[in-house]
Amino acid sequence: MKRNTSQIMSKKTSRVTLRKALRALRNELPESEQQHAAFAVRDNLLSLPDITNASSIACYLPNDGEVDLRPFMHACWKLNNASALHTSLPVLHPVCKGHLLFLRYTEKTPMRVNKYNIEEPILACSDVIPTFHHQVILMPLVGFDASGNRLGMGGGYYDRTLASIQAQIIKPKLIGIAHDCQQVDQLPVQHWDIPVNAIVTPTQQLSFNRT
Repeated sequence: MKRNTSQIMSKKTSRVTLRKALRALRNELPESEQQHAAFAVRDNLLSLPDITNASSIACYLPNDGEVDLRPFMHACWKLNNASALHTSLPVLHPVCKGHLLFLRYTEKTPMRVNKYNIEEPILACSDVIPTFHHQVILMPLVGFDASGNRLGMGGGYYDRTLASIQAQIIKPKLIGIAHDCQQVDQLPVQHWDIPVNAIVTPTQQLSFNRT
């Protein structure tokens, strides 16, 4: 179900106000719609060549009404029986404040709850997958527009983490994940915002040309 977001957008809408409104929209989605979204996004992701050709995909666990990627990860683990496909999850960097590490994640990975009350793998150096070793990084979005601009939770974790690899010739494809109700006409953009290569929702697959 696509909800009208025009009433929360104007030329003077601040990122803080917009973020609050869009978070409220996704948190209002009934459980049945959340479940439908999780499986619809799974199917849309599995139809993308960037996904089916990848050997390492960074995912996330849902929080604050985000689209649940666990059905997608379960599908990846089944594929791993036939190919070397690995999934990882973001972990708050213990040394570089405001940055993320990505750790290999399976059903048996020991977990902890971080300061944001989000589950993450217990840090083990042997499980760290360097950011640039991923073919795809799936990123949760608070908001997005048709140009591929994204609005996150406001902590800047992904922007800081991904800034260090932007100069590389070969780098991970960044795919934003969102509910359809999180789309707005145009997002206010900051110079440090790193845009995505694609956005996947329950009903859409949007791709953007990025250098």
